[in-house]
Amino acid sequence: MAISVFDLFKIGIGPSSSHTVGPMRAAATFARALREQGLLEQVSRVEVRLYGSLSATGVGHATDRACLLGLMGQWPDQIDPHSIEPRIAQLNASQTLLLDASHAIAFECSCDLLLLEESLPYHPNAMTLEASSENGCLLQQTYYSVGGGFIVEAAQIGQAQDTAEQVQLPYDFDSAAQLLALCKQHQLRVSELMMANECAWRPEAEVRSGLLKLWAAMRECVDNGLRNEGILPGGLNVKRRAAKLHRSLQELGKPNVIGSTLSAMEWVNLFALAVNEENAAGGRMVTAPTNGAAGIIPAVLHYYMKFNPETCDNDIVDFLLSAAAVGILCKKNASISGAEVGCQGEVGSACAMAAAGLADVLGATPMQVENAAEIALEHNLGLTCDPVGGLVQVPCIERNAIAAVKAINAVQMALRGNGEHFISLDRVIRTMRDTGADMHANYKETSRGGLAVAFVEC
Repeated sequence: MAISVFDLFKIGIGPSSSHTVGPMRAAATFARALREQGLLEQVSRVEVRLYGSLSATGVGHATDRACLLGLMGQWPDQIDPHSIEPRIAQLNASQTLLLDASHAIAFECSCDLLLLEESLPYHPNAMTLEASSENGCLLQQTYYSVGGGFIVEAAQIGQAQDTAEQVQLPYDFDSAAQLLALCKQHQLRVSELMMANECAWRPEAEVRSGLLKLWAAMRECVDNGLRNEGILPGGLNVKRRAAKLHRSLQELGKPNVIGSTLSAMEWVNLFALAVNEENAAGGRMVTAPTNGAAGIIPAVLHYYMKFNPETCDNDIVDFLLSAAAVGILCKKNASISGAEVGCQGEVGSACAMAAAGLADVLGATPMQVENAAEIALEHNLGLTCDPVGGLVQVPCIERNAIAAVKAINAVQMALRGNGEHFISLDRVIRTMRDTGADMHANYKETSRGGLAVAFVEC
């Protein structure tokens, strides 16, 4: 199945793409199906069953709220984050849910929303929604939230994609080796090849405007993170740091050239912290390619735009297109889901994507772009997903800052060479997949191992 840049980058809300954005989309899809099938008015009860990782860390990741909001007909790219608290408070007070924003049913979270330890076989992030009337079941559907806000209906698993829905890409690729061969054969940069593919879905002007809209959302997320202060929700009492750090860096001034001072690295840290603090607070953001890793690409792109005096909109477009090329490879050949392969699939993939984007806009050859992505991903292999308290805060926020700096370093190393290197990006992606398969479930977004347990023991 062809994957678009707009599949990887989606405007949504925090704190998690797989645990918040995906379940909200699934629940909204279910509510819409009830309406489209003429069943909505017959519904007297809806039961939500969360399995595996969605159950284990669902409350900390706001999965429960996301499901309720989706059933209300809300979508992650449209909902006002400030409306969430009032909506949930009203539901809890009235124990009434307005299904698809129009049909009122009784809903009590303690018995209608179930957190089950069982895991379903296809993917750790599974949920089943069942709507019934007084006469029995009207509609039941199981959804899998497979990372990055992507959802898969159980009924679709194993089925071939409808030929009418298939998109024929001019330069389709399933591996980095194929991508490099196509770039060489047609004398294209990675971003140029990706633009040609995107135009199979929509006109180039629409691609550019869509990518600039994503960049505007990333900028707004950073700005909000630099402005907001206080304690993050969830009970860990983690303090926001971005606003204070921003004031400190403003007093120091900024370097005149890209990538030359310690101060520049602190700005990169700042941008990543700002995004992920907003994510942890449930704010508006861009899944890139997941929410848990959403600070890395904006931080690196902000770094480039801030410290390079000759930037333009074309740089933003090229950066995101090249980043998406690597994200597509990670999605196709491994996973971007922390519940499936650990945080190497989230932070590791985002780090490699950011490195590819930065390398491209700095004039790297396709081989150097691939090398930069390989270096970035290679040094995130084995990274576990062990959020303390099931919250996307510790170590997630700082982890984004570290990975953003790592992406820049990977680019610097790649640009010092000619693109030739020992281990290919394809091999590293396969290693990420195999490492994830070998990784114990306790280290894959369940908060049952690693730092999550170490915090409790202390």
